[in-house]
Amino acid sequence: LNCDGIHPGYGFLSENADFADLVESEGIKFIGPKGKVIRLMGEKSNARELMIKSGVPVVPGSTGVVEDLDDAKEIINQIGLPVLIKASNGGGGRGMRAVYNTDEIENAFLSAKNEALSAFGNDDMYIEKLIVEPKHIEFQILADKFGNVVHLGERECSIQRKNQKMIEESPSTFLSPELRREMGEVSIKAAISCNYENAGTIEFIVDKDKNYYFIEMNTRIQVEHPVTEMVTGIDL
Repeated sequence: LNCDGIHPGYGFLSENADFADLVESEGIKFIGPKGKVIRLMGEKSNARELMIKSGVPVVPGSTGVVEDLDDAKEIINQIGLPVLIKASNGGGGRGMRAVYNTDEIENAFLSAKNEALSAFGNDDMYIEKLIVEPKHIEFQILADKFGNVVHLGERECSIQRKNQKMIEESPSTFLSPELRREMGEVSIKAAISCNYENAGTIEFIVDKDKNYYFIEMNTRIQVEHPVTEMVTGIDL
């Protein structure tokens, strides 16, 4: 076929670990991270555990998958309301429910599980503290196969509708130079911890007091990457 490499694009196969493994097994370069890294970081509860071990700040919450409704209630009792119940394999706001009162827990947990199963074929859930008045900041990562990792600054995507990003801004006017430098260094640490390779994004929630918390990693180049290209002049 005279094919040396396959780039999977922005969605669909770009985060399909089985496809990445299949491409590599055929002796073709998958232009993206290894399949095992896609699996690790795509499973949000596992990614969360890895970040905790690596010293990356995470939102207070469950340390792994929430087993059942009783487990959910116990965790919520420990961390306090409000909380977010989230699908471990979710994205785009699906399989996610905010809970502000104890009488909402059962319906929120079960409906989130059902939506996650329908949308992602997996109903594993985890729970984290709901950050009030948050800023959504993501750092663009580039990593090679030799363990070298850099970041290309941040994009702020706090303006959203139904948990879908509407506007991306770079640089963020919310971050100070010192906080930008610190979050950039932590983003690199996060990528190194999972042996990341290629382009990716480390996503954070930042509260009104400028405390930041890792929420997830996108193991692909994102649709919004041209914002970073316009700011840096680098062709990702």
